[in-house]
Amino acid sequence: MKLIPRRLPLKMLAMGALLAQPAAQLAWAQAKPSAVRRIVLGQSVPLTGAADQIGAAYSNGAKLFFSSFNERKNNPGYTFEQKILDDSYDAAKAAANTKQLMTDKVDALFGYVGTASSDAAAAAAKASETVFFAPYAGSDALRAKEQTHVFHVRPSLSDEAFRIVRHCQTLSQTRIAVLSEDDAMGRAGLAAVTQALAEAKMQPLVASASVPVNSDKVQAAVASIMKAQPQVVIQVALFNTTAAFIRQMRKAGYAGAFMNFSVVGLDPLFAALGKEIGGVVISQVVPSPRSVTIPIVKEYLAAIETSDQTASYESLEGFIAAKTFAEAVRRAGKGFDSASLQKTLAGMTDYDVGGFRVNLRAGVRDAARTIDLVTVTSDGRVLR
Repeated sequence: MKLIPRRLPLKMLAMGALLAQPAAQLAWAQAKPSAVRRIVLGQSVPLTGAADQIGAAYSNGAKLFFSSFNERKNNPGYTFEQKILDDSYDAAKAAANTKQLMTDKVDALFGYVGTASSDAAAAAAKASETVFFAPYAGSDALRAKEQTHVFHVRPSLSDEAFRIVRHCQTLSQTRIAVLSEDDAMGRAGLAAVTQALAEAKMQPLVASASVPVNSDKVQAAVASIMKAQPQVVIQVALFNTTAAFIRQMRKAGYAGAFMNFSVVGLDPLFAALGKEIGGVVISQVVPSPRSVTIPIVKEYLAAIETSDQTASYESLEGFIAAKTFAEAVRRAGKGFDSASLQKTLAGMTDYDVGGFRVNLRAGVRDAARTIDLVTVTSDGRVLR
């Protein structure tokens, strides 16, 4: 995001008039621009690779808010800039990007996408206690007590798993299988579902299978899970793998339910599946981007109208994360350092961002969260 510095009225005066001013006034004129602090947020996201659509939507949603904030007439004395680096959904590259961003002395790390990438970045930021804010990831490891510098807008995978499993229990769906990608996110999701079943005192998984990340090589997983005859398959995977698996399962004769964690990306999944998405259930951790009666959604859609973006859950989540961070800066004051910002964020346990409440210090199993389960129709409509 390119920042445009505010021009001072004094700039419009003739140079001769400026030279005639007393020294004190000249000093004031020269110091005035520096009074506006530029707050730089370092962000490593996949703009290419397996989760590129999610990374772009999430970072662009945040950019919508920050651009709107920076253009306000009554500037509070600071502006926001995202310094965005592409990590191609690769944890090692995300860690390298993080070290580069910290060398560049960003004010905070913001809006990473991916469990492994976020784990690696949080570890790299720990030594300096650099704030790591609003990762698009939900592993329990990022919520451990020692992660005092990490703050979440979205709930954990365990929260989502608990909501999904409880829904299955309500419908007397007890034969549950899991399809996961063979990465940190997939393993964390599988563990979360297993734990949720135990907490609900339901029978263990009837089957589980893993596949490579972003792969359509799902035949072995389909054969293994079909053999167990599940009523429900819970998927912890990105949209390409999820789409391939759903297609192959239906070709094999599976007529049960498919349930997905929010990280799948609803819009990318619809683009990958088309009409075949009909009946698929997806957990969502922010309001629908079409819920115009909710103030934060209304604000988001107003910003969308002046952009070339398309409304989506992922973009809205980025917008919410950006607004929440801006509120933390307002509370901490523009002269904040990492320690004072961290203290402010730790106190934001019930922030109403506009008809949607955020608890930045939520641990595992945050009962205050609202997690929706939505069903997608074959024409892309979202039903609760």
